Amino acid sequence: MQVVTWLGDWIVPFLIVLTILVFVHEMGHYLVARWNGVRVEVFSIGFGPEIFGWHDRVGTRWKVSAIPLGGYVKMFGEADVTGHHDVPVEDQSMADRAVSFHAKRLSQRTAIVAAGPAANLLLAVVLFCGLFIFVGQPFTPPFVGKVQPDSAASEAGLMPGDRIIRIADTEIERFEQIQQIVQMSPEQTLEIRVLRDGAEVDLTAVPRR
Repeated sequence: MQVVTWLGDWIVPFLIVLTILVFVHEMGHYLVARWNGVRVEVFSIGFGPEIFGWHDRVGTRWKVSAIPLGGYVKMFGEADVTGHHDVPVEDQSMADRAVSFHAKRLSQRTAIVAAGPAANLLLAVVLFCGLFIFVGQPFTPPFVGKVQPDSAASEAGLMPGDRIIRIADTEIERFEQIQQIVQMSPEQTLEIRVLRDGAEVDLTAVPRR
């Protein structure tokens, strides 16, 4: 039972997220390769034996393989891990050279290789933008949780439960603002306004270096 819970809580979500990242990464390689006229022979999600797959109208084999820990795009003329080419460039016909990865210009090959990481970066930007738009940016409310004895906060008279609403001329909406102001103002006198038990209280603090 514990193993089933562990699989459901960790392994399955991890594999789902990894599969999405791999698909986006490999799709970046695939799209830029196709835009540059390279023939893509295989688009695989996972490694090892094929579970199922199909050929599209341009001859690419799309497949899902047994080991869901990555994926790959196999392009015509691309060297394998040993540096061996399926067909030596010098033996390729003009038609094959026109769709071969190895026969493309350096700039084209560079774009194809870089497209995978670029696709993942774009995915991250889109996801964060979506989160900020529909969920909002997470932040810590500017409440005082605990006051350390003999600290600048203690000397200023801050108390647990105070909500800091203003420091100098800056309206405070999140705790991160307080951290930034304090770090940039060592040994400087700061006028602080807090909300305490429904009433506004003005205090003075001097952050220590």
